[in-house]
Amino acid sequence: MVLPPYPIFIALQFLTTIPVLLKQLPRDEDMGRSLLYYPLVGLLIGGLLAAFAAGLSHLSSPTTAPLVAALTLIIWVLLTGGLHLDGLADSVDALMGGFGDRQKTLEIMKDPTSGPMGVISLVLVLLVKFAALWLAIGMQNWLGILIAPLLGRTALIALFLTTPYVRKGGLGALISKHMPKQTSLLVMLIALTITVAIAGINAVWSLLACAAAFIALRALFLSRLGGTTGDSAGALVELTEMMTLVVVVLAIS
Repeated sequence: MVLPPYPIFIALQFLTTIPVLLKQLPRDEDMGRSLLYYPLVGLLIGGLLAAFAAGLSHLSSPTTAPLVAALTLIIWVLLTGGLHLDGLADSVDALMGGFGDRQKTLEIMKDPTSGPMGVISLVLVLLVKFAALWLAIGMQNWLGILIAPLLGRTALIALFLTTPYVRKGGLGALISKHMPKQTSLLVMLIALTITVAIAGINAVWSLLACAAAFIALRALFLSRLGGTTGDSAGALVELTEMMTLVVVVLAIS
């Protein structure tokens, strides 16, 4: 699809592998405004995943829930291009290998290769997601699958609103500089309200857990990096999604 460089299409192109081509390079201001549409793209991802899992589960028996969970997780990774998983691995490698040295931590984070701790973090997060998807599909509970990507990308707005971006250049720096802060805050509140409207009390538990994780991760980023980077933002998305899935499944089981 060849589309105008509107902020919503910029967000869709960056956050997913849906084939979106822009007619021209977007303006810096539009890059910043694209952040406003991150929760909407997250809701689209969640809706596609929930529909896929529900469709397969209705065509199969309860004993095939593990297979449906594995296929759903594969679609999840393919739909996002592993963007945030890459950030998670780089962040864990850097935070573990930087030994408290800010400059060394940032240098390790730029390394395109993944070390042992980064690989382990990917395996563990994907394992927990798979187990949570298995349980959710077995219970015919689509709420966690629907709202996890929404909350993951809403967390990005909170991160950019409250945390300085420490790298010069790149998409993250443009977003941090040109994001409309007041509108971003409003969009974040709307996204959280929609989450509660969709999932009810289960969303409240997820929001509390995600808020606690956000506070802890932000404090870690500030102490070790002096702020956030694109990689640490990706790590936040992955851990928020995982936390949401787990809490919703435990709340309903």
